[in-house]
Amino acid sequence: MFRILLILWLLPSLAFAGGDYSEPPRGSDLRRALMDAVRPHAVWNLGAPVEFVVEDLRVSGDIAYASLMPQRPGGGAIDFWQTPLMKRGEIDPEFYDGVAMVVLYQKSGATWVAVHWSIGSTDVWWAGPEFCAEFKAVTPEFCY
Repeated sequence: MFRILLILWLLPSLAFAGGDYSEPPRGSDLRRALMDAVRPHAVWNLGAPVEFVVEDLRVSGDIAYASLMPQRPGGGAIDFWQTPLMKRGEIDPEFYDGVAMVVLYQKSGATWVAVHWSIGSTDVWWAGPEFCAEFKAVTPEFCY
């Protein structure tokens, strides 16, 4: 009986654990295009130059999801307090958690566009029904 209850408890999470997506390999044109699509947003808000450590990158057809850690070339940390975002006074730092970025992409013709993105999110905004309706294939564990 315990095994049956355990399986029934785990079944919903197992159903969403995998998705119909792939990760573009390092050095690929697709991976470069996705990073280039979000780079202007990162530079505008965090200052130049910016490179990304990819924590998670998923593509399915014409949509994609990324979890990124921006840094300075060579691995230098970005001082959040010294970023253009802070200097412009556009944010309340109490509601930010560092410089990590989450990005939802959509392909438009031959071009990838970062259509929804955030810096320092303290919530899982991409799990909302308005995002899950379109991006569930690349965020299945967040979209039920």
